[in-house]
Amino acid sequence: MLKGLILGVILGVLLVGAAIHLYFATGQAPVAVTASPMPLERRYAHIGLDAYLNKLPHPEPQTPADEANFLAGAETYKSHCAVCHGLPGLPKTSIAAGMFPKPPQLWTGVGVTDDEAWETYWKVENGIRMTGMPGFKGTLNEAQIWQVSVLLKNADKVPPSVTAALAEKPVAPIGALPTAPSMTMQPKSLVQP
Repeated sequence: MLKGLILGVILGVLLVGAAIHLYFATGQAPVAVTASPMPLERRYAHIGLDAYLNKLPHPEPQTPADEANFLAGAETYKSHCAVCHGLPGLPKTSIAAGMFPKPPQLWTGVGVTDDEAWETYWKVENGIRMTGMPGFKGTLNEAQIWQVSVLLKNADKVPPSVTAALAEKPVAPIGALPTAPSMTMQPKSLVQP
């Protein structure tokens, strides 16, 4: 009896694994940005990320939350983050609109002001797999990552000078990018005369 139960559990696990493999191997899984998400995709992505982050140490920000650091963080943000995460008062860029999952627009609504600065620091430094969020370790130094993290934690209470600095060089919103010139493609003969 016990032997049959164990064999049934093993067979069940193998069948579930085979079904998941076939789902991907036969092209049933959505791969286009515009496709609907897979069943439970968002839920399990958040469960995994939250569980991982809860295991990490929670350091205090290494950068004070002051105007000078907000301004420095704003420059870094404009150069490396705004194309996906937006700027105050501007619409989503065409890059952000064409991504899946959609990157959060950090200057609309709550953004990540409810996340602690250490959490944003970890996400900026390491990136998040299968989301389009790159890791900036090696591209940005520790001070720059902390400045962006502290800026975003306090995005709802930055002084007007920081908001003005963020608006100085906006990224192109959807529809504002120049269109490519019309090109007529001429088939080339594979056989040269």
